Amino acid sequence: MPRVGRVVLPNYPHHVVQRGHNRQVVFAAEEDYQRYVRDLRELKDAFGIKIYAYCLMTNHVHLLVSPGNSVAGLGQLMKALAARATRYRNRLEGRTGTLWEGRYKSSVVQTETYLLACCRYIELNPVRACMVADAADYPWSSYNARIGLVPDSDWLDIDACFSILGDTTLKRRENYKAFVKQSVSSDETKIIREALQRGQLTGTARFIEEVERIAGVRIERRGQGRPRLDGGI
Repeated sequence: MPRVGRVVLPNYPHHVVQRGHNRQVVFAAEEDYQRYVRDLRELKDAFGIKIYAYCLMTNHVHLLVSPGNSVAGLGQLMKALAARATRYRNRLEGRTGTLWEGRYKSSVVQTETYLLACCRYIELNPVRACMVADAADYPWSSYNARIGLVPDSDWLDIDACFSILGDTTLKRRENYKAFVKQSVSSDETKIIREALQRGQLTGTARFIEEVERIAGVRIERRGQGRPRLDGGI
C-alpha cells in the first residue's frame, strides 16, 4: 500500500489553513474581512462545499469545510478565495504578485469524534493569540453566528453531530457556548494542530484504518486521544 501526501475525501470534513505569503498580512482593514466572508458564502454553493467553522486571522485563515461528492471542489474553493482576495488587494495597493502561500494545509477530520473539537479549536484562535478574552469578542469567526448572536447566519452548515448538543436550536446554541468555554486539554490542541501541520488525519486509530481502506494508501500513525464533550453538555 503506497504512502500518501495530502488526503482529500468526498463528504468528509477537512480542517484547512491558508497563510499569507511569507506570513504577510492578508487582512489589513475591516473591508478585507467582510469581502472574504462574502466570497466564502457565495463560493461554497458554487463548488458544493459545506462550511462548519471559520476564523480569519491577520495573516491566515482557518476553515472547517466538507467537499461534496467531488473532492476537486475543495481545491477550487481555496483557489477562488485566494484569487479574489489577491486581485482586490493588488488593485487597492497598486501592486502585483501573490498574497498567499501557494499550498494550503489540510487534515481530514473524523466527524463524530473531532468535528466539534475542531470548530472549537478554530473559533478559539483569537483567544489563544491573546487578541480577545472571549471568542464572542472576535467578529471575524463563525462563533457568534453559531450561537445565534448575529442575524443572517443560516448559511453555516450543521452536521448531524451537532444534534448531541440538544433537542432544540436554543439548547444546542447554549450547550455549544458551554462547550467552547470549558477547559480544553493540551493533548486535544496538540492533536489538532499537529495533524494539520503534518497533513495527517484528525481522528482515532480506527478512523485512520477506515481512511486507509477508502483511499487505498498507508497513512502515518501517531498517538491520539479523544476530545472531552463534558462540562455543560
